[in-house]
Amino acid sequence: MKQTLIVDKYFDGEQFMPRAAITVDNGVISAINLIAEKGLDLQLVDKYELENVTHLQGTLVPGFVDVQVNGGGGALFNAQPTLNCIKTIGAAHSRFGTTGFLPTLITDQVEVMAQAADAVAEAIASKTAGVLGIHFEGPHLSVPKKGVHPQSFIRSISDEELSIFSRKDLGIKVVTLAPENVSAEVIKTLVANDVKVCLGHSNADYATVVAALEAGADGFTHLFNAMSGFGSREPGMVGAALESEQAWCGLIVDGHHVHSATAKVAIKAKPQGKVMLVTDAMPPVGMDDNASFELFGTEVIRQGDRLNAKSGELAGCVLDMVGAVNNSVSMLGLSHEEALRMASLYPAQYLDKQNLGTITVGQQADFVLLNNKNTVSQTYINGELVFSETSDSQQEA
Repeated sequence: MKQTLIVDKYFDGEQFMPRAAITVDNGVISAINLIAEKGLDLQLVDKYELENVTHLQGTLVPGFVDVQVNGGGGALFNAQPTLNCIKTIGAAHSRFGTTGFLPTLITDQVEVMAQAADAVAEAIASKTAGVLGIHFEGPHLSVPKKGVHPQSFIRSISDEELSIFSRKDLGIKVVTLAPENVSAEVIKTLVANDVKVCLGHSNADYATVVAALEAGADGFTHLFNAMSGFGSREPGMVGAALESEQAWCGLIVDGHHVHSATAKVAIKAKPQGKVMLVTDAMPPVGMDDNASFELFGTEVIRQGDRLNAKSGELAGCVLDMVGAVNNSVSMLGLSHEEALRMASLYPAQYLDKQNLGTITVGQQADFVLLNNKNTVSQTYINGELVFSETSDSQQEA
């Protein structure tokens, strides 16, 4: 189906561009025509023989890509490793501009891991809107840095788990592990099976982290949180992450997980494009109440935009992607352009999704329409409207 969106302004991934007609054909951007004068709209319609024309008030930006999404809309992937759960999570996050995401399973039993893999395989096969793959955050982690991950399920890697990680029907596969508990040889095996290895929930020393990077690990999960810190004589995982020019770092910008000054230092230290925004989102995202929820038998309490287990640990986030973008501007002093790139282009590059992250001809038509308050008015995936605040409805593409 062919359609055109006439927008007041759009961000192409590098800069804001003036009023334009963006034509989408079968989910792909087929043409972009700048409009010099408002009176040219009808002439454009006649000239390009457009079948459907929609006028949008606001700024169109590339869809956001989130590599760490545990839940949303009241659903938790660990509690319900099903296709319906994935759809609920995706619909909740589409309200906040997420057009591509990795359903994330934290440390759990191998049976649950297999169920989650089956659900994601079903989502990939049925082309469920927004699902790019799966992120296994654990279970091969460090007990001292486990956070809210259940210690009873933290374990060494086995052939059964390697078999799950090696599946070819899961889309993009990310595995977060602690390199002191998974050898460099096993990391090489994972990478050879198209797994993107992230390092996190780890108390590893600098040398162990560097060896993991040399073995093919290329990312760090929620930088600074649940990892050995940066010291003068032992750089730890944080030091190795900041030093690496190749590895990407996920950053939670919610005002709770990382101090703004610390986040600024990381962004200055890393090459541009190697820090990406993540939400680490939990079930309350997209829910209006302050209800608590259960995580492995432990109550997680919501207080405003903060989640804590009763034992005191931070337990994921109520953060959404447009909130992370706006926080990056207000808390970190970043330009709106760079904050948008950290939410779209950079995570797309990390996942090697070259058809995402920009609004240019040939790209997938994943868009977010921002209003004058920089909140989300509409979200499009593959050119299909999946959320509109005017109707307060979400459609599954």
